[in-house]
This record gives sequence, structure tokens and C-alpha cells, in this order.
Amino acid sequence: MLNRRNVFSAALLTIVALLVTLPGALDAQAPMRSSYSPVVINEPFGDVMKRMKDAKPDVMKRQMDLLDERYDLSDRPADGVMMSGGKKAVQEGVRVKLPEGVTWEALAGMKPQEILEKGLWPAGFLPLPHPNHPEGGMVFPKFHIDEINKQEGRDLTRFDLDFDLPDHLLPEYPPPIYLTTRSDLGDVSQGKVVTIMNYFELFNGILNPKQLEGLRLLVTPFPQQQFNQTEDRRSELASRGVTCFDCHVNGHSNGSTHLVGDIRPQELRHRLDTPPLRGVNVQRLFGSQRALKTIEDFTEFEQRAAYFDGDPVIGTKKGLNILERGSQVHFMAEFQALLDFPPAPKLNIYGKLDPEKATESELRGEKVFFEKGQCSVCHPAPYYTDNLMHNLKAERFFKPVMVNGRLASADGPIKTFPLRGIKDSPPYMHDGRLLTLEDTVEFFNLIQGLKLTEQEKKDLVAFMRAL
Repeated sequence: MLNRRNVFSAALLTIVALLVTLPGALDAQAPMRSSYSPVVINEPFGDVMKRMKDAKPDVMKRQMDLLDERYDLSDRPADGVMMSGGKKAVQEGVRVKLPEGVTWEALAGMKPQEILEKGLWPAGFLPLPHPNHPEGGMVFPKFHIDEINKQEGRDLTRFDLDFDLPDHLLPEYPPPIYLTTRSDLGDVSQGKVVTIMNYFELFNGILNPKQLEGLRLLVTPFPQQQFNQTEDRRSELASRGVTCFDCHVNGHSNGSTHLVGDIRPQELRHRLDTPPLRGVNVQRLFGSQRALKTIEDFTEFEQRAAYFDGDPVIGTKKGLNILERGSQVHFMAEFQALLDFPPAPKLNIYGKLDPEKATESELRGEKVFFEKGQCSVCHPAPYYTDNLMHNLKAERFFKPVMVNGRLASADGPIKTFPLRGIKDSPPYMHDGRLLTLEDTVEFFNLIQGLKLTEQEKKDLVAFMRAL
């Protein structure tokens, strides 16, 4: 009997020993994948804030070093080319840096497999990480933080990180507002950032009561993942939250960034470049990949899910705002559907250039756009979107690589964004990886294998600036 016990004990010890040597088995330290954010925070808020404030200089240096490595961030305004509000010049030139000893012409002459094998895909064409990708969350440019603090006393500063791209590479601020219903008025914002403090005086008598109430909701702060009252916020003081127009300022964009909420794990989540709401009345898909079918769906989704990184569990804790679909969501959507593209005086009623108003370069660029460049396959006139999603398969050109917490790999299908008014909306691509229209032309020249000449590239940029 003793021998049997000894044999049994020995066998049991062997099994335990085998289990603990298996990867992650019985290891309390091994991280487990989860779709959920932690709800119960066991570290005091003061300790979290101090730890993240102390880490902030290194976090931002890592991101700024990456940007400097990838891009020419200098302020190089295009001569005589202004955004539609007339307050800010459009930036010019290719900003993505090439690998040493390589030219754009040489790259365009290579096949994707050759570029991949030689490791020559420009780093600026890889997905752009969030300023702190492992952490994520909404981050606002300082000019917007200052304006909202001035108007409302609501502070959108994060204690753990700052926005990363320079102001001159972002949209003009404040952007103009054009309404489909009152094109006779031009910019109805009167050069102001529309907030809860001034929306009524600016729009009373221009909008109907439903639209006015929809606008009120779009500028009303509601709790959000990083800006709320809980101990796992990223604002120093308890916050009333954010508004739809904190990112989509004046129904356009200020370049604010975030991470999409519909992908897991964290390293595969896309950085989000805030798209304009201009022209949503002609769009049939919303979200870069979500493909929500109506602006009502998008509006409701943003507050129920995107505000909380796609996690309604943590949203319940932080103050999930349930909008009433039949009135509030409808009213918000009705106002958004009034936001028009900026005027394009060189375009005719078909969205094509008027030969009597366009320059020779713009006309040549239009020909490239609709013919050799094949741009119109996805971006047909008059609004320059096909309302579909397309997979560019950029991963043909590079091997997956981890960059500042972002796994650069396949993006998958992405919505075709409208190109009307495109000069007003830098940076470009769904994650803002392309800083200028020139960068965008070089990117698609490689992706599509177009072999455009230098003159064709310049003409194509000239045409897009006229849209």
C-alpha cells in the first residue's frame, strides 16, 4: 500500500511538473487575451497619473523620433494655394522619406515582391501608430484644447500624452461651415468654433427647430473613455466628456486622432484620422471599415461604442449616453446631412473642370485622373467616391513589423472617402499616414503600378486641389 501511494504521488508530481512547463500554464504572470477593458482599477488614481506623467516625455520622444524618421515635417506652404476658408495655406511636396540611395522612379520600376524582399517600402507608407498606441484614446491638437477651455472651461488636456503632428499639417481652424440648404450664405460659422456656448446665436433663424436641437446635441459634452469622472480617466480633473464636434469641429475635422474601436487585439487597431462630415448626404457607408449604412447608424454607434473603444461594459461604468433613435439620433443626423462640400468654382454641374476656368496643368491632371491614373475607378465624379470599400493590399510591399506598439500588417478593405474639398482635409488615408496630396500620389503610383511621370504627378495634384 505504501508503494502504491509513493507511485501515485510520484505520478502526480510528474503531471504537475509537466503542466507548469507548458507555455503559460499555471503562470499567473502570463497575460491573457481579452476583448474587454478592465472595469475594476486597483491602483489609486493619483499613482496612475504620476506614473503616466513621468512616462510621458519618453512616450512622446519615441513618437516624435518616429515621425522625424519617416517624414519631412517642415512648414512648406504651396504658393497661392489656400484652404477654402482662406486662412491657411495648403502644404506642398512629398514628405515621406525614402530609404537611402533610392528614388521614387526606381521604386516605381520594381515589382511589389522585389520591394518587399529588399526592404525598400518607405516607412512613411506603413500604418501610422497612435501617439501612444498601447494606450490609445482621443487626443486633440493644442489649438482646439485652448479654444474649448476658453469658451467652456472644459479641459481636453491628457496628462499622459500630447497630439503629435505639427499644426501646419492639419486642417485650417476654425473651418468654414457650408449648408446645402443655404448656399447663399457661404460660411455660416462667422469664423467661429461652434460650441454649446454659441450655437444658438449662430444658427437660430437658419435651421429649423429639429436641426437646431440636433446641432445642440452635437456640441453637448458626454462621457468618453478618457474624459469622464472615473478613476481610470486620462484627464487630471473629473471631466464632463467630449462632443461630436470636438473631433468633427464645425462639421469638418481638426485632425484629432483616436483608435478604431472595432478591432482586437490592441496592436492591430488602426489609428483614426478624423474625416470631415461635409457631404455625408451623398455617402452610403460610414466608418473606415465598419460600413455602417446610414448617418443615423453612425451617430448612434459613435456614442454607444466608439466613445468607449467599442466596449459597452466600460461605457456603462463611465456614463454611456443612450440616445433616443426616433428623435435625438434623427435630429443629429438631419443636421449633419446639411453639411455641404466647400465651393469648387472651377467645376461644372457634372463635377468636371470647366475648361474656361481651369489651368492647363489642372486639365492635364484631370485627364490623368480619369485615364492613366485610374483614380476614377474608385473616385468617380461628381463627388469622387463610389460609396464602396476596397482592399489596396499594401502588405504586398512589406513584411509585418511592430512599430511603437502598432503591428504594421494588412489593413483590409477601407471605405472610399470623397475627394471633393480634399485640399481642406490633411493628413490623408484612414490613419493619416500621408501628410500631403503629393505623398498620396506617390503612394498610389506604387500601389497601382502606374509609372506616372513627374509632370503627371504634379498635374494630378493640381487637379485634386481644384476639387
